[in-house]
Amino acid sequence: MSNSTYSRRQFITLGLGVMGGTALLGLAGCSDGPAATSGTAVTSGAAASATGIDKDAFNALVASVEPAADDVIAANPWASAIKSAGKFRLGATRTSTIFSQLDEQDGKVYGFDAGIYLGLIRYILGDENSYEYTQVTSDTRESVLQNDTVDAVFASYTITDKRKQVISFAGPYMTTQYAILVLDGNTDINSVDDLAGKKVAVQSGSTGPEVVGQFAPEAEIQEFSKDDECRAALEQGRVDAYVVDNTLQMGSVIKNPGKYRIAGEPFGPEEYLGIGVQLDNTDAVDFINDFLKKFEDDGKWAELYKIVLADRCGIDTVPEPPALGA
Repeated sequence: MSNSTYSRRQFITLGLGVMGGTALLGLAGCSDGPAATSGTAVTSGAAASATGIDKDAFNALVASVEPAADDVIAANPWASAIKSAGKFRLGATRTSTIFSQLDEQDGKVYGFDAGIYLGLIRYILGDENSYEYTQVTSDTRESVLQNDTVDAVFASYTITDKRKQVISFAGPYMTTQYAILVLDGNTDINSVDDLAGKKVAVQSGSTGPEVVGQFAPEAEIQEFSKDDECRAALEQGRVDAYVVDNTLQMGSVIKNPGKYRIAGEPFGPEEYLGIGVQLDNTDAVDFINDFLKKFEDDGKWAELYKIVLADRCGIDTVPEPPALGA
């Protein structure tokens, strides 16, 4: 690896680990508007969207996905069933600035998960808007798959051995670690060690309680169902910090400049994000992985990363995607 190329973990550590300090390297450009250069704060203009994303570039990327040939669909029972139904039954969220955020200006969804699932839907059905949406939380992601309510779940979904006992995963398509979110004026918490004796919000049904219990055993853990509930508890002073996936934390900082900061370095094990499907549905796993491979080989994964993360945060280097099946 050359000095000019960062691994994914180095990128995240560089970007998030310094945000609590004064030298905001890497993510200094994070704001509601596009960032022009690394290390330069950019103020959003009047025309900036609620998501702060280049919507034209995002929509053009999705539209550039070529629908699969009929024989490719016919050869896969999972994709063939979706094609016959004429709708993709999607389990996802719409409240994550990084992964899947509803923009109230145009009623569309933008983000990394959104770019992948809209591309997949277009690949199968020829129209990225041909889907039925089911809202999921960290508590309901497995049940909607087990009940056959959705065809797949895209929700910054960490792959774990426990979850693989009840569902299967395609991917992974991204890796993450955990990070600590505090209010911008909080000077008491600057590392995971500072969580001792503090009230810490985590999402129930996520890996957060386990990770905080391991790395900050003296913290007082409080569980909430959703990201916005955790942040509300933080803003209202009911908790001192909120611990979750660092990309979700990055999204909160991007969307709310001056409200939050990320305290210290990312911590915990490197986790892989995947796409949830029904248990042992190898047809779904194989088809989605084939799509992801094509998406990556065509340069669309890197372009999506640039639109969703790099351009908004002044990051110059786009990392390589994780190996499929990892």
